[in-house]
Amino acid sequence: MNAQRKATPFRTGPKAAPAPSAPRKSPAQGRRSRGEEVVFADPPKLHKALADAGHGSRRELEEWILAGRVNVNGEPAHVGQRVGPDDKIRLNGKLVQLKFSDRLPRVLMYHKPEGEIVSKDDPEGRPSVFSKLPRLKSGRWISIGRLDFNSCGLLLFTNDGGLANRMMHPRYEIEREYAVRVLGEATTEMLAQLRTGVQLEDGPAHFTRMLDSGGEGANHWYRVALSEGRNREVRRMFEAVGLTVSRLMRVRYGPVNLPPRLKRGQCRDLEPEEVQALLKLLPPEQRQVSPQPQTDDFDDEFDEESDA
Repeated sequence: MNAQRKATPFRTGPKAAPAPSAPRKSPAQGRRSRGEEVVFADPPKLHKALADAGHGSRRELEEWILAGRVNVNGEPAHVGQRVGPDDKIRLNGKLVQLKFSDRLPRVLMYHKPEGEIVSKDDPEGRPSVFSKLPRLKSGRWISIGRLDFNSCGLLLFTNDGGLANRMMHPRYEIEREYAVRVLGEATTEMLAQLRTGVQLEDGPAHFTRMLDSGGEGANHWYRVALSEGRNREVRRMFEAVGLTVSRLMRVRYGPVNLPPRLKRGQCRDLEPEEVQALLKLLPPEQRQVSPQPQTDDFDDEFDEESDA
């Protein structure tokens, strides 16, 4: 009898991108120490590793690589090349020492119930999701997006600001999917308008996907998806066509689904192979076009994403 496969939070199905299986550990990816496996993060790109070490900006270093001023293990480097601790890197003929982040970021799934706020400080003293999370020995939990006080479903947390930025920032267009219960009867014209776009006070908005999930009487369910996280956006879009959302539940964030077995108020860590799969499925990191102040306080920076 075949062994039962372990449940995974990654989406499956013919139209979904499959989560890659965990690769074999190479010396640069994992080792055993005191009986425990240490999982390493994916090797960084050469120009990023050099920039992080203070050898220039990423743009400058890309140009230097193209000009042949950088080599790896005695060979000319190329843009996009990834390097690890065992590689010998020379810049203008001089050997440089780089520091590498060895451990994968930690990613936590939490099934948020209604009646909790996604903030550490609340003047009204309402229950906080952060009180339900395990303590970190160092660093802090960063919420990847938010959910409104009256909304429920999947919340992701990480201890890595860069990963949070890649999943939250609008330029990466990470899709969020919701199950929405609507009061009232939605006409064909209303649904078409939600797909093509409605005008909100902070700009136009539309659903990238919308699926009728059935229902009885005045209550009807829809599965909707969008690729941004403006404040209460889903609710405001339905209100713009004369419909009221009576329940909203996030069921997916990017490639991560809300697992059926994760009950309300419960959380669990993604396994190392799941974190590796998530990193590979995310869009590559993009350089900011216009300079913006760097901050690690994502609670403030992405405050607009409270109920996508």
